[in-house]
Amino acid sequence: MSYGAVAVNAATLAVENKVSPLDAWEISVSKIYPDSKESQQKGCPKSSFLGLCSEGLVKSIPKENYTESALNRQYAKTAVDILKANKSKIFTPLELWQATLRASDAAINKTHNSQMNVVLGLWDKGLIV
Repeated sequence: MSYGAVAVNAATLAVENKVSPLDAWEISVSKIYPDSKESQQKGCPKSSFLGLCSEGLVKSIPKENYTESALNRQYAKTAVDILKANKSKIFTPLELWQATLRASDAAINKTHNSQMNVVLGLWDKGLIV
């Protein structure tokens, strides 16, 4: 399993059970990583998911401020812009991360921390609007 699966599960849970994206993430990450507190508490994928929700980019989740994280929110939004501009290209999480860093004028050696798994998971399931 990956954080992409957590994001897809959280998006579905938020819509179907009418819970906040934050609560949906917490439930989903606990379900998918039941034996790893470290994985449950990992901030970058969570902030990326909540950032996409905040931007109104996750299907059927209202645009609202769900996170204070500016960087991961921006990385996730930039990654979605890249995917929309390159619909025929298939990206790995690392390739999308590198493209995102180039587009963001960020330090190219910055380490990927599962943000793109979240974006690609939602993208692949048609949950990005």
